[in-house]
Amino acid sequence: MAVLEYLWAHGEFDAKGVYSALGTTRRISHNTIQSTLERLFKKKLLARQKISHAYIYKTLVDRDELMSRMIDDVVKTISKNNTDGMLAAFVDIAARVDDAHLDRLEQLISEYRANRDIESS
Repeated sequence: MAVLEYLWAHGEFDAKGVYSALGTTRRISHNTIQSTLERLFKKKLLARQKISHAYIYKTLVDRDELMSRMIDDVVKTISKNNTDGMLAAFVDIAARVDDAHLDRLEQLISEYRANRDIESS
């Protein structure tokens, strides 16, 4: 996540640049940064382009899309197609923050339904 956060905030970088920014403060090696970038590339979260002797990496997904993918993976793994508990958890989370989050959840549901109706027409 730290690598993705860095690339979201600063744009395209090679492993050396990411290491310079994160490696020392997080006490991780250059090889760890390189392998992290490689894994993120294989998961299709990053794109890369070879320039000279180094790959330059950039993000392919924004934070919201990544969050959506991660939640989808967790739900599929845990729910076994029984999503009632997951839906209740989302409502609980929204309610614990404040009523504005519950209102936002209702708004998102309404928007989704409206868009779905338009697409099916």
